[in-house]
Amino acid sequence: MTAAPAQAAPHWRPRVVIPFVLLSLIWGSTWLVIRDQLGTVPPGWSVTWRFAIATVAMFALARWRKNPLRLDSRGQLLALLIGAPQFALNFQLVYRAEQHLTSGVVAIVFTLLFAYNAMLGRVFLGRKLSARFLAGSGIAIIGIALLLINETQRAGFAGDNVWLGTAMTLAAILCASSANVLQSTPAAERLPIFTLLAWALLWGALVNGVLAWAISGPPQFEPRLGYALGVAYLALVGSVAAFPLYFRLLRDIGAAQGGYVNVVVPIVAMTLSTLFEGYRWSALAVAGVVVALSGMAVALSARRPST
Repeated sequence: MTAAPAQAAPHWRPRVVIPFVLLSLIWGSTWLVIRDQLGTVPPGWSVTWRFAIATVAMFALARWRKNPLRLDSRGQLLALLIGAPQFALNFQLVYRAEQHLTSGVVAIVFTLLFAYNAMLGRVFLGRKLSARFLAGSGIAIIGIALLLINETQRAGFAGDNVWLGTAMTLAAILCASSANVLQSTPAAERLPIFTLLAWALLWGALVNGVLAWAISGPPQFEPRLGYALGVAYLALVGSVAAFPLYFRLLRDIGAAQGGYVNVVVPIVAMTLSTLFEGYRWSALAVAGVVVALSGMAVALSARRPST
């Protein structure tokens, strides 16, 4: 009975804005770090190390917060259904997509997560989509298209690798979106976030290990400080710090609007690239950012979809 006021509240309150900004900054930086992980270690093992470390840290965090560490059989099934697609299949595909596309292009394509979340939420949860949300989403997609055109022109892509990388990214979005929608179900919302996340990360790490061994053979790790620090950053900041914020955001404003974090992420990534990699902005890129952010503002001004 207490959920209705939270659903109707504006999305610009600190409880929503602060995690939204933090997530945008954190995940905007992870794309550059992921790119550095694509060296001598197969992508599958880099993902496995990331989530193995994140699992240990999340269980420690759950214990420190005095959350229960056990889940019943239904909770374990939910953790598996969230962890396997979100922390295994999603990232296995994203890391491999970056072998064919630049991190900026992959990040921009991934902004479509909000649209996937909206569609799956409508189909499986019966979430209604307001006219304002649909209008804002349409505007945002135009901005995303402009950014994508700009990045593909800069990279000068050609050949089948572009389509393979794009297909991998779209499949990754579907995996992430399915987990996002599951996290928004009443069954998931009844479970402590840190406990659910710890077990979901554990299941994800196990699936990653199995896939990595099947595809790339025995475990591999690059004895380079930059690689080790990158794995640690992705595990502790990009996962342990970020995902509790993100899952709380999904519970507060819904999967469709929570997915709009990913619209800001590539803009942050492009800004960081400007500072550290000499990225040069074009008129098309600026126009894409303005249009995408305008659409996001319109969409987020809509109320949370209800059943």
